[in-house]
Amino acid sequence: MTSNSGLNDGYVYREQIEAGAGRTALAYLTDTYRHSSEAEWRARFLRGEVQLDGVTATGEEVLRARQVLCWHRPPWQEGETPDSFELVHEDETLLAVIKPSGLPTIPSGGFLKNTLLSFVRKRWPEASALHRLGRATSGLVLFSRTREAAARLSRDWREGSVEKRYRALSEGLATQEHYEIRAPIGLVPHPLLGSVHGATPQGKASSSSARVLERRAGQTLFEVHIHTGRPEQIRIHLAFIGHPLAGDPLFAAGGLPREHSPGLPGDGGYLLHAETLAFTHPLTGERLRLHAPPPPGLRTTEG
Repeated sequence: MTSNSGLNDGYVYREQIEAGAGRTALAYLTDTYRHSSEAEWRARFLRGEVQLDGVTATGEEVLRARQVLCWHRPPWQEGETPDSFELVHEDETLLAVIKPSGLPTIPSGGFLKNTLLSFVRKRWPEASALHRLGRATSGLVLFSRTREAAARLSRDWREGSVEKRYRALSEGLATQEHYEIRAPIGLVPHPLLGSVHGATPQGKASSSSARVLERRAGQTLFEVHIHTGRPEQIRIHLAFIGHPLAGDPLFAAGGLPREHSPGLPGDGGYLLHAETLAFTHPLTGERLRLHAPPPPGLRTTEG
């Protein structure tokens, strides 16, 4: 099923000024948020949608450190998404669900109501997502239902005691059976967004293990175990070793955005699935291992 609801309620994007001090509000927003042109930002100022320290701004204000800049985005029609998910685990402290491809985990990239978080909270209003999957990625997402569970599992996530295994279909035939990938991940240039995450020596330490499950005509099916949780880690790391995800519009071999007309991080077209989550239950101390069967395109020929 897909969701095709009406307008959402709009949203206030709020930030405190740090690096933008000394520039005009218009110049800062235009240079920082390149998804919109200067003319589009100027029109938002003219419509009174932008405020600086609670006062409607013109765009000509010279920003000072610690001022608060807000864009009151009017309600908008969101893109269609799936509107269902599968429940795989429920108890008084935790939920685990299978997210379909095409559904954002949390509000981002133009989606506010059509998100997994929004749909889960219709049934469990107290739920909080403990991690996120990219919009095109399918598979297991874990939610906490209490603050105590959130705190303990967030700590386990940081300390690396949560096991996370994925399946991914990549371009090219792998020459090895196993890869240990350590490429640091940080911000790199992107022509539309200014920057996105990619492989860069200046990035944060990152670690993945990739094992070949099957080779196909010009493609390799990998099982990937991620030991850190950097943004877009699997897409970047497999691209770094020369095997970007098949159909990925953003990353090229090497782990950087494609040279000509790279896509956006939320764009789909590839197959990536969070298959296994194993963790210590925050209340019982039991080790849980949850599984989400891979979609057809990520199954081996033997099943």
